[in-house]
This record gives sequence, C-alpha cells and structure tokens, in this order.
Amino acid sequence: MIPEEQLQKLLQQLTSHPKECEWIEFKQQFHSNEEIGQDISALSNGACLHKQQFGYLVFGVENNTHTIVGTSFKPSTHKKGNEEFENWLLQRLNPRIDVCIYEFIFEGKVISLFEIPAATHQPVDFSHDAYIRVGSISRKLREFPEKESKIWKNDSSLEFERGIASERATADEVVKLLDTQSFFEISKIPYPSNRDGVMERLSGEKLIIRKGAGYAITNVGAILFAKNLNDFERLGRKASRVIVYKGNNKTETIREQPGQRGYAISFRNLVAFINDQLPANEAIEKAIRKTVRMYPELAVRELVANALIHQDFSISGSGPMFEIYSDRIEFSNAGLPLITTIRFIDEYQSRNEKIASFMRRFGFCEEKGSGIDKVVNLCEVFQLPPPDFITQEKHTKAIMYAPSNLTSMNKSDRVRACYQHSCLKYVSNERMTNQTLRARFNIEEKNSAIASRIIKETINDNLIKDEDPKNTSKKYSRYVPFWA
Repeated sequence: MIPEEQLQKLLQQLTSHPKECEWIEFKQQFHSNEEIGQDISALSNGACLHKQQFGYLVFGVENNTHTIVGTSFKPSTHKKGNEEFENWLLQRLNPRIDVCIYEFIFEGKVISLFEIPAATHQPVDFSHDAYIRVGSISRKLREFPEKESKIWKNDSSLEFERGIASERATADEVVKLLDTQSFFEISKIPYPSNRDGVMERLSGEKLIIRKGAGYAITNVGAILFAKNLNDFERLGRKASRVIVYKGNNKTETIREQPGQRGYAISFRNLVAFINDQLPANEAIEKAIRKTVRMYPELAVRELVANALIHQDFSISGSGPMFEIYSDRIEFSNAGLPLITTIRFIDEYQSRNEKIASFMRRFGFCEEKGSGIDKVVNLCEVFQLPPPDFITQEKHTKAIMYAPSNLTSMNKSDRVRACYQHSCLKYVSNERMTNQTLRARFNIEEKNSAIASRIIKETINDNLIKDEDPKNTSKKYSRYVPFWA
C-alpha cells in the first residue's frame, strides 16, 4: 500500500494542475455508483491516450477551485444493495484492471482516491460501454472513433519499463528500497564514496529519475534491485515462486519457495535453489567424483531468465513460476509471446528490452536470439527429450523433460525433436541428415529406417522439407526447417 505521507503528496500534486483533464477528475461527494464506473472507464482510457501510467478519481476536492474540502464518501463501507461496492464495481469493468482505492486524512479532511491503471491493449469499458472524458463530462467512447482507434492501436501505449514504481523518494529512501550495493557489485563498478555519486550513477542507468528535490524509482530499478518487491504497490505480485511436487502432478507439494527480492540481485540464488532441488548422480571423471544433475544447469539458467524477462507485466496476478515434478520442470510466465513458439529458435523479440539488456550485461542470460538455441542443443547433448514451448490463455510455458529413451517418446515428441534438430543445424549453417538425426536419438546405423520414419512424420506435419526436392536419393537427402 502507498504510505499516507505519499498519498498526501500525490493529492497536492494532482490539485496543483490548473484544471481537470482526461485523466484527473475531482468530486466533492458521491452521486451514483454507475457514475463512478463510467468515470473509471473514461479516466483509464484517457490516461492511455495521454501516456500516463494512471488516471485519478478523487473525492473531497472542489472541481473548479481544486480546494481540498473533504468528503463523507467512504468506498470501504459503501454498498450497492447488499454487495460490497468495490466488488460490484470491479465485476463490471472489462478488462478487470487493478483499481486501487485509498482513504486517508489530509489536514483533518477525509479524502477518497481511486488510482486507475491506464488502458492497455484495448479500451476499458463499464457495463459493456467504454467511456472517455470530454471537458468535465464522461462520454461514450464510440462517439469518438478516432480516440478509440488510438487506444486499440496503442498495444503497448505505456511500456512497463517506462513506468514509475515509486513516485516520490528521498536519496535515503532510494538506498533503503533498492540494493544499491548489489548493483555496483554485479556491475563490477566501485561503490561511490558519497551518496550523490550513487544517485548520479543510478540516474544515468535510468533506475531512478530525478524529480525536483527527490527521485522517482522506475519499474526497471525496482523489479531488478528491490530489497523487497512488496515495498512497491504493484510489483509484490511479480515476485518469482518455486514449487517442488512429490510426483508428476500437483497432488502433493514437498516445498514452496516464494521470492521477495529484485530479479537481478536474487537471480543466482534462484537458479541455485532450483538446481539443488533436481535429481543428481555421482560420476567419476578423471578420478574425481563429480555431481551431475539430471538437467543441464545452463539450460535451467536460460529458461529461468527467459521467464523473468519476457513476462507481460500488464497482466495482473502472480509472477514467474518454476514447478519441479518428478519427470519434468515447467517454467511459466504471464503473457503470450510476441512470436509464435515454433520460431523460438533463431528468432528474438523481447517485450522488456531494457530488462533483457541488464540481464545480458550481468551475464545472466545469452545474447539476443541464442538462448533457446542453447537450451535445445543442451537437451540434445544430454540425450533428453525435446523441450516444449506452449501457450495457454494468458501464459507462456517452457517444459524440460527428464531423460527418456526413444521408445518412450510419442509421435509428438519425436516430431518436435526432429524439427528442433533441423533448426539447430540450419542456424549453424549445417543441414540435418538421417545420420545427424540418428546421433540425436542415439540410433544405431543398422536402424536408420527408424530415423527415416521420424523424418517422414515431420515432413508430413509440414515442419521440415527436403532442401533439394529434385534429389531422388534419400540416403544423401538434407533437410531444412519449413521456414528456411
């Protein structure tokens, strides 16, 4: 929650505007439930058009003079019939944006403030109608098609990375909220000798922004370096979570480890914790006993980083989740990918490029377009089944499977492995052949017909093609991905 002191500063900032606008609305008293719903729709859509992170509806301020007069309206105790008002309201908003309602005292006067996230991806409507502010009136958005079109086209109108996690902070508060020591250690930069030097460096990295005599902490600064993500109103839910199950389903949980710290300062510990939960064998290599994990640690690291970096922060709910089963690991993050999962190899498009840039710079993940390639390659080297990348309604999931021989794989696994192998060969300026696929599956030469059958299945699924269709000798055929 936002501390009352910051709410008071926010109120002063809002009332300092010369007049109401498309993303700020002042009221003295409550008029109707429906009017509030319409105003929230209008302010969310207006904030989107004006590239504001939030719109604000404030009760207790005279709308012409902006004099703070207080209000008797308290949303926390207000009801619509027998239903809690907040629940009634949020049920009628689509999409269900994360409206925060605050009640606080300013100079002895009661204030009720609604903080409304800007619309993203689509207009926010109330009871099946979207609204927009025109002057001091909320009008139906469909009456202004040019404004509606801008909202629909503004798919990422307010990128998460440009947003503010904490609007007002002193230098001391910045150091209290962010692990500045870890930033300099990870960056391999000497820690400045004074506080001004620390602030100057963080400002240069856009982790904080100077605002008057104080600072604003950016979303990037908080999500990467927060000592505790729960200190930031909208980021606490974005902490990562590791869950270990006893078998191959969710019936019994062995342990659950929620995260709290920013991604950059907790990354190494997160990956180490996941690896510690994985099965391992003792191997003797050159007379030295060595622990070998079931899954390649570099692949685990890359998929963890991938889930952190590519999530859609506009989707409310939990952050990245890493679930360990007896036969697989699942890496999940909110949001659908910007490219189809079938093109994850050798294609790259990041939703959060600044976060990705920091993570690459700190050595936590591979360079653009090479991370998934390495995951697939490591699964081949470790003779694991092919990793799978799937999308659900609002989530993306990467799955890495425990060792399994070819006879235990179903057709879908075999075809996916064949397609991924052809992609790896193609991006390495090589070509897949019957021989290379046999090596992938550890198939003996005398059983080359098995590899031929897998290749045929993959061709029939339109995932690979013969590089030279005129070639009549299957023995020397070379295959490339369908998109080559």
